[in-house]
Amino acid sequence: MWRAAMAAERRRRAAGELYSRLLRIYEDGKESIPEYPYLFETDVEICVIGGSCKSPIERFWNGNTTIYILQKAQHNEESDPAEESQADDAIYASELLPKKGSGPAALSVRRAKQLISLYTMVQNPNMTHLKIGDLVVLPPLWIRCDGSDPEHTCWLGAEPLKAGSKITGINFYMVTCDGPTADKTCFANLEELKTAHKMKHRSSVVMTKGFARYELIRAAPIEDTIAESESNVYVDITWNTVEKILETPPLISAATLNITLESGDPRSPVYQLYRELQFLLALAEGLKTGVTEWPELLESESAVELVQEFLMDLKKKLDGYCISGNSNEAETIKCDTAAVDSSIKSIFSERGDLDFAEQLWCKMRSVNSYQELIECFTLIIKSLEHGEIQPWIHQGSSSLLSKLIQQSYHGKIEVVSLSGIIPIQMLLEIGLDKMKKDYVSFFIGQELATLTFLDYFISTSVDLQEQVHRVQKLHHMLEIMVSCMVLLQFKHENLFPLTQICMKYYKENPLNEKHVFQLPIRPALVKKFYQNDHPEIWKVDISSGHGQREVKTTWQVSTNLPVEHMTTNNTGLLSDSTVNGSSEERMYFITMAKCSQVHFT
Repeated sequence: MWRAAMAAERRRRAAGELYSRLLRIYEDGKESIPEYPYLFETDVEICVIGGSCKSPIERFWNGNTTIYILQKAQHNEESDPAEESQADDAIYASELLPKKGSGPAALSVRRAKQLISLYTMVQNPNMTHLKIGDLVVLPPLWIRCDGSDPEHTCWLGAEPLKAGSKITGINFYMVTCDGPTADKTCFANLEELKTAHKMKHRSSVVMTKGFARYELIRAAPIEDTIAESESNVYVDITWNTVEKILETPPLISAATLNITLESGDPRSPVYQLYRELQFLLALAEGLKTGVTEWPELLESESAVELVQEFLMDLKKKLDGYCISGNSNEAETIKCDTAAVDSSIKSIFSERGDLDFAEQLWCKMRSVNSYQELIECFTLIIKSLEHGEIQPWIHQGSSSLLSKLIQQSYHGKIEVVSLSGIIPIQMLLEIGLDKMKKDYVSFFIGQELATLTFLDYFISTSVDLQEQVHRVQKLHHMLEIMVSCMVLLQFKHENLFPLTQICMKYYKENPLNEKHVFQLPIRPALVKKFYQNDHPEIWKVDISSGHGQREVKTTWQVSTNLPVEHMTTNNTGLLSDSTVNGSSEERMYFITMAKCSQVHFT
């Protein structure tokens, strides 16, 4: 009796301490989400995830409120008796093991159950002996588990149920994970899952909802490079009334296209434009820091020689030696479009209306030293001063070179000191003007945006650095549109809303090539890319009840480990990197998420 009383007192004290700590974190979190975890009883870290943050349990729980995440404290070197797993747990050792390293660490299932029990005690209004004053409804609590039990539990969760401000019960969650395996005989039977749910929750009617994610295109590693591109295009599909495990989603499903794209793939039809942009960025950085990273000389002729030839041709025309000439003065951008159809090729040919400054940029983008830059501008300014050329420029250009050209029409130009950052700024300005017109030409030519809608991206009312930043955004959007045109064969009806989504995002946010752009689409639009492919994720939700009485069982397979605090001994999982998919067998992790309820009243 004495030992039982002492154990009960320790348990009561531990529950009170946990409640105090969770309440303090909750109160602190009203101001801002804590940046660092809180410690509890030397072995447990308590982290807080806000509703706007990416949640590690989003696949198994559909809440969007603030939650507590409990995990093993990383600094604790000594083992705690409560932390040690029972010896016979080793008999059931899974292929999934606790992850080692700097990532989040898991607690033993035994310790996690103790913490869930304490949390339940302090959220139960009937536990008056705990002497908690005004009981506060705490956020849901989830605990990382190490899979040391026979079920290989990787998460335990608890969520208070309430009516108004009163707690009426607790929802308990248990997530287990096995695999990976390609053996489909290990997969569940849908009817058996439904029957088990009905028996557990004493329900006569259940509803099923399916979810599938298919990778439509993932950038494969490029030859001679180690890093794999972050680019990925996948579709998420949801539908009601699932008929069988791993069924292909029906065409009446709801689908969302997800696009993450990293610029600069040499295989892109706009790669040359990307290289142009990189030179522009190098100039902008040089203007800011005073140190410019000049590109390697790729042309057989130097920029000075190209500019000399260009000025000589203009002089000859002015003297009347060249009457007919080529109507298109532009230098053609050479890009590898072997895999792109003719209609796509025509979009990326150099504009035919390049003015003098833009053609000059095409010659000078091969400049590879500061001295060479000065030599080029010296040649140009002398030709203008002597009236040897009378170049044509677009209206509206505000660059220093454009002003000098306009002054030359009247026979006199101001003296410009080609020293310091002035030559770099002059080249940056003409490059900015040219590239802005390139992007505008594409978006307006394809009827994806109006000039008014593009005004933010091409505005000259902000400083040069910000103008360059906005041009980067234009290029990222161009890469996205081109990928959808070339790889997915999207037409205007899909490209137009995607353009609006991208532009709205980039008017409000900085450049972010890891952002996932989402576009609602009809599954039929991309069905040919996934109908014979294996899904990356496939899951079925089986639910019954309504409102707070709703309970759900989730069965899921996924090609990637769905739990970040676990790792696996198995390697070499298959991964498709083609648009058309693969018929090879996939290896899947099998995950189950179960829910149960306890009502206090």
